[in-house]
Amino acid sequence: MIKTKWIDREIKYDGLQLCSSFIRNETGIEGDAIVAFTGPADVPIEHMVDLEDVAMNAPIFSNSMLHFIVEHSSRDLALAVARQRLLVSIAADELRALAKTRTIERIGDDIMDGEFKISVSIATLSPASSLIHFAMNIISIGTPVKTRGLADYSVDPKKIGESILTKYANEIGTMQHAVEKVRFVD
Repeated sequence: MIKTKWIDREIKYDGLQLCSSFIRNETGIEGDAIVAFTGPADVPIEHMVDLEDVAMNAPIFSNSMLHFIVEHSSRDLALAVARQRLLVSIAADELRALAKTRTIERIGDDIMDGEFKISVSIATLSPASSLIHFAMNIISIGTPVKTRGLADYSVDPKKIGESILTKYANEIGTMQHAVEKVRFVD
């Protein structure tokens, strides 16, 4: 069972929050969990996990984002990437429905609206767990690339955030049930 939590206070994301102690330190929740919060993002190159972004010298910056941090006790990077894609798919579906537009699509681990990037995401491992950071712009002013944000679609960050938390937890729960309900074959 994965636990969820909406964190009411704003937190600046600088990349250091992508660690196995963040959720426990912020919420007291231990074990598999997903949390969401709003706040700016300013990830310098030295805190970047994505080696392609490091090679391109492409730091992440946004004045306001809706962030999700996910931690699972398993240390399987391929599974973490699959869970990351699941989270991004859920978010894209929710945004498409709330924004009432068909132009929003998931491409890999990004949400795009044509040439406009809406999200950032990364999955990685710590010594204790697998971790995911996923964030969607709330406002698009001042970003280093062409972006759109939730405000451009009149979508409330807390409303969509809480819905994504619930849907991700439900998917993870039903996936676990699917694993537990089958017998092995020879």
